[in-house]
Amino acid sequence: MRRRLALALGAVAGLCIALVLTTDAGQPGAATYLGSTRWTMDDPAFGGFSALAFVDDGQRFIALTDKGYSVAGRMTRDATGRITAITADPPRPLRDGRGNPLRRLASDSEGLALGPQGGFHVSFEGEHRIVRYADRDAAAIPVPGHADFSGMQLNSSLEGLAMDARGHLFTLPERSGALDRPFPVYRYDGQGWDIPFSLSRSDGFLPVGLDFGPDGWLYVLERALTGPGFRSRVRRFDVTGDRIQAEELLLQTGTATHDNLEGIAVWQDAAGRIRLTMIADDNFRFFQRTEIVEYAVAPRLADLPRLSPALASPAHRQ
Repeated sequence: MRRRLALALGAVAGLCIALVLTTDAGQPGAATYLGSTRWTMDDPAFGGFSALAFVDDGQRFIALTDKGYSVAGRMTRDATGRITAITADPPRPLRDGRGNPLRRLASDSEGLALGPQGGFHVSFEGEHRIVRYADRDAAAIPVPGHADFSGMQLNSSLEGLAMDARGHLFTLPERSGALDRPFPVYRYDGQGWDIPFSLSRSDGFLPVGLDFGPDGWLYVLERALTGPGFRSRVRRFDVTGDRIQAEELLLQTGTATHDNLEGIAVWQDAAGRIRLTMIADDNFRFFQRTEIVEYAVAPRLADLPRLSPALASPAHRQ
């Protein structure tokens, strides 16, 4: 499935990346902190990361910047699954419908969803839209938009994008229009859009990243700006049809525990845990950092049948 995209990503250059590891964030909520990796690259287009997705579990990845660039690479891990190195090719510009690099005002790429048959979708704010790319160098193929998109706030629209097992796209705006107003979730089934449900808004948190996990739950990364730094929160939702059946708070950090986490990729590691891998947007400022932060969540017994068959065995449940 997603392995087909690896061919489109091209050969990854052996560019060495500087890493700084930290391990003092604790274990907030139901998620266990695994570590943080600082990622740097000597390229003026590097930074401002807004989205992250894995082509395969925890290794080959593609990331987007909010300046309209994509970066493809690989995370090398040790026996425990800890990141030990990152190699990546230089940032490459996303294209418009004619195959030209995106104009500045149209380049604010925010959400990323890989397709099951290859290619990927990207959501943008500024010019509120969603497009599809067959590969990283392809021309953009527009996706019809919902009527609400054009009226969304500038720089606060389609921050997150996710695709479920049926190939349906889900997105939502960063702001709902009022502090007590839920965030509408928009769904595209390939024929048209609807709004099947909404997500509650609370405690100053705004949604910035979406992904469906291997357990079928919708994971939502949120952030809040508090004084000198950011707080981060991850909730997950059991989505069945047009309804949310359950909601769980997995983590909520204090101010400046991490930098500006904005993209999330959810996958299953070799130990059967759900991994939350998140990437920070440094806003191209010297006092911020691009970091990759990982947490682990133990799978619920009810979700084991959705995961690897080996994990559903009685031996694993012990």
